[in-house]
Amino acid sequence: MSNTAILIPARYKSTRFPGKPLCDLGGKTMIERVYERCKKSGLDTYVLTDDMRVARLFTWETCWIDQSVPYENGTERCAGAINDNLCSLFKSYDKFINVQGDMPDVTVEMIEKVEWHLKNYNVVTLFTDMPKEMQEDQNSVKMVRSGDKALWFGRGMTGYGDWHLGIYGYRRNALHCYPTYKIEIEEQIEKLEQLRWLKAGWDIGCLKVNFDGLEINSPEDAIAWNLNRYKNATP
Repeated sequence: MSNTAILIPARYKSTRFPGKPLCDLGGKTMIERVYERCKKSGLDTYVLTDDMRVARLFTWETCWIDQSVPYENGTERCAGAINDNLCSLFKSYDKFINVQGDMPDVTVEMIEKVEWHLKNYNVVTLFTDMPKEMQEDQNSVKMVRSGDKALWFGRGMTGYGDWHLGIYGYRRNALHCYPTYKIEIEEQIEKLEQLRWLKAGWDIGCLKVNFDGLEINSPEDAIAWNLNRYKNATP
């Protein structure tokens, strides 16, 4: 058995898009599409959620639910899952890949690259080329890097940067430590969970991938996906 597992945080009570995991994308819920894409990698895959409406779509062997803790972000939810002493689902894994629950176009190549780069870094992520219009958008997440090492992430900076994609890899020890670190002012302003790693002194490795999909952050993104993508999506 592989010692790597995929974790998909699926927060139902999203402030920007309530009920986002269950939004319809081409006749399936978004969380089902993300899960099915991840399973194509051959790795054990689990959904982590805060709501029974999401949990009911999966079996108890593939879903972890915690309604008691108001996790700040997906990485906190992943850490909560592996640190749950009452749950044995995650005990045998040394590495974890966090695929955001709003990435219905995630590919096997992306997952494989993250897993591969974990041999070089404790925390890794991915990026792709960012169109100029996205660089000028203050809502787009940009990454500044040096080679395969991420230096900074931000929304407000404009005119430069790579397009940071919502997928991370962690070695167990790094993910275990994440909730113990202070939430600094930069994370509060940018609303970017990966800044906690940088402020705590961790290096974040990064690799480039080709990506022409969409990340679903708003109801408008879901409409755009259905208009432009679902005809070519994997059924």
